[in-house]
Amino acid sequence: MEKPKKKIAAARKTVRSRKRKTVYSPEEIHEIFRRFSVQRPEPKGELEHVNAFTLLVAVVLSAQATDAGVNKATRDLFKVADTPEKMLALGEQKVGEYIRTIGLWRNKAKNVIALSEALIRDHGSQVPDSREALVTLPGVGRKTANVVLNMSFGQPTMAVDTHILRIGNRIGLAPGKTPEQVEDTLVKIIPAEFMRHAHHWLILHGRYVCKARKPDCPACVIADICKSAEKTSEIPAPLVELAPQA
Repeated sequence: MEKPKKKIAAARKTVRSRKRKTVYSPEEIHEIFRRFSVQRPEPKGELEHVNAFTLLVAVVLSAQATDAGVNKATRDLFKVADTPEKMLALGEQKVGEYIRTIGLWRNKAKNVIALSEALIRDHGSQVPDSREALVTLPGVGRKTANVVLNMSFGQPTMAVDTHILRIGNRIGLAPGKTPEQVEDTLVKIIPAEFMRHAHHWLILHGRYVCKARKPDCPACVIADICKSAEKTSEIPAPLVELAPQA
């Protein structure tokens, strides 16, 4: 009789471990994202692009690189290659010359050409609007797919980068050891009305306020709600709409 009891206890423990993990109540989470929505009603990603294809390429290039560095390299590239056909015609060597200032540029140039070939061959030169199809493309992982699905197709995805991973753990919003764990919690706890822009709000909050080295708590609009052990202020910053970052 003891074995079934142990199995039941283990099963219950597994179910509990799969439940969403956050230190905030639904009301607090709603207020956090309501304030972010006031700050940035229409947040934009900072990678420059002209269509879904150039966005896909830019996100692939942004791995282990800054958005500013990618933008500097792609401004001239996208002027001459804004479709899979034009990129393929340019060739790996020429693409490499454009993106030489970006980390891992040789491998990224190969991936850009390979994904261009795959789009032409398998998708009629169109960027697919499903995660399953996107992650089969060379150089495209789950985060990249989520960014493209959100920005180009308006899907309520959560692209967890280093900023969101840090915030999820630092403030206890969505603790997790991996981006997938943090993503899984965030998509469960963020109200549907805010999911469209949620990943942009979190990225921008992490980039400009809840910074890696030291959070800028006096500039934080959720300082009174935040439960981070690192915070230095209980007074939220004025809740006003911010000008877009330059």
